[in-house]
Formats: sequence, structure tokens, C-alpha cells
Amino acid sequence: MDTHRTKTAHPGLSLNEIHGSVDTTVNGSRWKRVLAFIGPAYLVSVGYMDPGNWATDLAGGSRYGYTLLWVLLMSNLMALLLQSLSARLGLVRGRDLAQANRETYPPVTNFILYLLAEVAIAACDLAEVLGMAIGLNLLFGLPLIWGVLITFLDTLLLLYLQKLGMRKMELFIISLIAVIGCCFLVELFLARPRPGEVISGLLPSIPDAEALYIAIGIIGATVMPHNLYLHSALVQTRKIKKDEASLRRAIRLNVADSAIALNLAFFVNAAILVLAAAVFYKSGHTGIAELGDAHQLLEPLLGSAWAPRLFAVALIVAGQSSTVTGTLAGQIVMEGYLRLRINPALRRMITRLLAIIPAVLTILIAGEQQVGSLLIFSQVLLSLQLGFAIIPLIHFVSDKPTMGKFAIRPLTRILAWLITAILVYLNLRMVYGTVAGQLFAAGHWGSKLLIAGAAILFLVLLLVTFWYPLLSKRKTGGDTRIHPEHLQLGDFVQPVYDRIAIALDFSRNDEKTISAAVAQGHAGTHYLLIHVVESASARMMEQESADYESQHDRQQLDTYVRLLAERGQRATGFLAHHGRSRSIVRIVREQHADLLVMGGHGHRGFKDWLYGETASQVAHAVKVPVLIVK
Repeated sequence: MDTHRTKTAHPGLSLNEIHGSVDTTVNGSRWKRVLAFIGPAYLVSVGYMDPGNWATDLAGGSRYGYTLLWVLLMSNLMALLLQSLSARLGLVRGRDLAQANRETYPPVTNFILYLLAEVAIAACDLAEVLGMAIGLNLLFGLPLIWGVLITFLDTLLLLYLQKLGMRKMELFIISLIAVIGCCFLVELFLARPRPGEVISGLLPSIPDAEALYIAIGIIGATVMPHNLYLHSALVQTRKIKKDEASLRRAIRLNVADSAIALNLAFFVNAAILVLAAAVFYKSGHTGIAELGDAHQLLEPLLGSAWAPRLFAVALIVAGQSSTVTGTLAGQIVMEGYLRLRINPALRRMITRLLAIIPAVLTILIAGEQQVGSLLIFSQVLLSLQLGFAIIPLIHFVSDKPTMGKFAIRPLTRILAWLITAILVYLNLRMVYGTVAGQLFAAGHWGSKLLIAGAAILFLVLLLVTFWYPLLSKRKTGGDTRIHPEHLQLGDFVQPVYDRIAIALDFSRNDEKTISAAVAQGHAGTHYLLIHVVESASARMMEQESADYESQHDRQQLDTYVRLLAERGQRATGFLAHHGRSRSIVRIVREQHADLLVMGGHGHRGFKDWLYGETASQVAHAVKVPVLIVK
């Protein structure tokens, strides 16, 4: 099956934030081409070592010693398989998981899946907020409430990293991972765990119900649902050829990239659990679930003042690195499910506020001593979302009509469904235990019905997520495009100017904009069609970007040029990248246009800030007449 044909047979704009920005097809040494693939898995891996992992690992190690180490290993193997499937989906179909869901499931199901994905991202961000605040408190004595509020400022860091470009962002994240790894290498050297006892922890066992709760938290903290959305988008930052050999090579190298990155994440998580077991469990401090308690006891138990400092530094770095990928995942989910693209700064602020509000309320109402419990709960909440991300992913990569020769083999499919069954079983067991306890404790029928209803909805949604793709193989799903496909032009009046620039947004307003522009020209007018690609890869890599959206926008621009040519009009298309106002002004000046025609959407105030405001900025920057068509 021709994979390229399969991809283009389902036209749609990629709504991903980080795509097509690193060229792997350039000539050079073999190692240079291989290194071009390195990076996406490291951005994903930081989510596997965030402060939420620390809380679950510390709780497991201090209470049960090395007993739950096998859960970490199992989670890492699960994550490796699932992330490789996520990468395969992005590389072969050119869709991230959110887009593929939108194409497959009905609108109501998609909206619920979107809400669950946002809950998972908020839960992840909550762990990062709390971890950063605790780290600042441990290192500088800053009160937790102020630390939580200060984390709002890291919005600026993400925006700055996006401006630097994809490769520099990856280098920054890898540097942070190296800092975390070095901190724990020193911690392990000071703790001196016994290798034999560590190996014994790889034998599977669950001592009691609390161990199961912590184990599910570890799984939720390791196999994060939003990472599946993220990885399927990040692999498309690599520009690759679409022939079979190139795709197979890209899949193989991305699996290798994932194996290295996730094993580094496993080392960090295992180091935390082993540290807790060797230091706290062995000394009888089995109740350590708080990061603050661990920090205070490290110095007296290890006999080094550096131990707690390194612990706090690594905690701050882990929270800061994870917040970058969590935000990118949020943007991808919003665009994929809702086809809604908003200002990245606003998106970042919304994500962070959803995390800060519950953190502040917990500290003010329940006290700082409940922060550790909130951290563990956030990771269990992540685990509850896993089925709704994994089940569709396996369906998509198993589908031969869309994946062709790259559909996963039966053995891989069996392993993937087995992992899903284990995760869903553990989650259902925990939900059943929790719901049964709450029903028993509920004082009136209203509470009982509410809890029972939530449990039933959880089960129904799981069944719909599983069965719908099997029952609707021939159905066409939702549209993933932001811009409608191949818009046609109607009748219009003859032109007047010599060189008319037309700024297009590929909406249904384009017909009016082009018609008004042609009305200003004459028979010899040259029309300069301008469109600015606004995906994240375009913002970072500009003209080097070759993501799915850039390619489709070029096709739409060429369609407009062709349609104008059929009407006897001379037109040239200019596809710009990064910054609407700046790009439009630059092209108008370079092409010596004597008129600029733009579409006006009529929004102002908050909506200008939400969607971006262009017309006023451009009108003040160019020296030619500007016609705004409303």
C-alpha cells in the first residue's frame, strides 16, 4: 500500500504545535543523519521524572523498601512500547492522537475525551507546581503558598524557548535531564544501597491495598496519557521522505531514541525509590511520603550537607523541565480535538491556573502537610485517564487501511492489548474499591447515586472508546482541519491596481477578500497572495518548516493561484512563516505592492488578544493603502 497516498487521501491540516522543523533528508555523514532524529523522546521523557514521580517513588520506597521496584521496571517497558506506537502513528499517518480521535469518534465522545485529556494535563501540571514550590521552600525557605504563585512566571520561559527553536529547546531539556541524573548519582553514592537487595525488588509482589494504590500512582506517573498525544506530534518535527524505506528507518530510529531516553528516566525514578528504600526504609522511617520530610532526613541519615541541597536542586529542575512539555501537550490536545488555536501565552496561563488554583486551596484549607497527598492523588488521576488514550492508539496503529504496511504485527498488538488490560484492570480495581468505600460511607442516597453514576459513566466511556472504532470502520469521522479544504471562488468585478497584495487566512472570508481586491485592479494587475503558517514548527523554524499544515497551506495557496489563472488573472503565492504582521509587511515591501487588501474579522478587545490582532499593526507599518474587507 502506498503510504503517501493514504496520507493525502484524508486531507486535513495538522494542528500540532511542534512539527516538521528538523530536516533529516540533508546530505551528510550517517551519524549526522541519525542525530537529526534524536530529541523528541527526551522532551517526552521529562514527563516521566516530574515531581509527581518523586512523591510516588518516595512513598513506595520508604514504606515497602525495594518491593515496588518491579512496578517501575514494568511501567518503563509499558511506556517504551506505547511511546513507540505513538511515534509510529505520527510518522506514518501524519496525525497526532488527538487528530486521529477527532477523525474517528463521534463529537460527544471526542469532547469527553478532550476534557479527560485536559484533566490529565492539569494533573501533571499540578504535580509540577507543587514540586517547584516544595523545591524552592527546601532550598531557600520560601513559603509554599508563595512558591506556588511564583511558578506562574515560568510561562515566560516557555515562550522564550519557543522563540529559540526546536533544537535549542531539546538541548535545554537534555541539559536539565543531565543535571537531575548527576544529582541522583551523587545521592546513590552517598546512600550505598546493596545490589542484591535492589535486584530482589524486581520480583513482582503487592503486599497490601495501600501498596496497590501507590503502584497505580507509579504507573500513572510513568505511563502518562498526555505523553502519548505529545510524542505523536513531536516525531513530526523531523522532515522525512515518505517512501517505505525512509519511514521504516524513521520508525526504527525513533524507537531507539525512545529506548535511550526512557531508560534514563527509569534510572532517575529507580534512583529515587532505591534512595528512599536504602535511607528511610532501612532506618525505620517508613512513613516518608512528603518531599519535605525526605529533604530534612537526608543530611542526618547520610551524613552530608550536600545531600538535601542536591535533592532540592533536582526537584526544582524536574518541575521546570516537565512544565515545558506539559504546555506543548495542552496546545496539541486543544487544536486536535477542538480545532481551536489560541495565543500560546494564554494557553500556558490557563494550564498553569488550572494547577495553581487547587494547589492554593489545598494549602489554605487543608494545610501544607496535605501537599504530599495531593501529589500522589494527581498521579493516580493520571493513571485513570490512561485507558482513554491507549485504547484509541492501539486501534489506530492496528488499522491496515490507514497504516498500510506499517500496521503493527499481531504479536505487538497482543502485547499492547495485554498492557491495556493490565492498566484498565488495576484502575477498575482501585475505582471499585474507592467507590464501594464511598458508597458505604455516604450518608444519603443522593451521594450514593452520584458516586455510582460516575462509576457507570467511567465504564460506559471505556466500552465506547473500545468498541466504536470496531463498529465504524467505514464511517468518516470529524474534520481535523483548522482551514476548510480547497475553497472555491465566486464571481467578482475586474481589478484596478498594478500590484495588489492580498493577505489570506484560508477561511470562508477569502472569497470576499479576493473579490474586493480584484475589483481594485485592471487586466494587467499582478496579485500577490500571502498566507502565514502559524503552526509551532513554523513559528520556530520558519521557512525550514515542512509540517503537514505547511504542506497543505501551500496546496491551498496554489489552488487559489490556479483559480485566478483560469479567470485570466496573474497571481503569485507567498507562503510566510512566524509572525503574521511582520511577514505581511515584509512581503508587501519586498514585492513593491501598491495596495494591500486584508480581511477584517470584526473582533476587538479580549478577542484580539485571544486570537491575535493583525490589521491595525500592518496598517501602521506599511506605506501603501490598506483595504480592510469585513
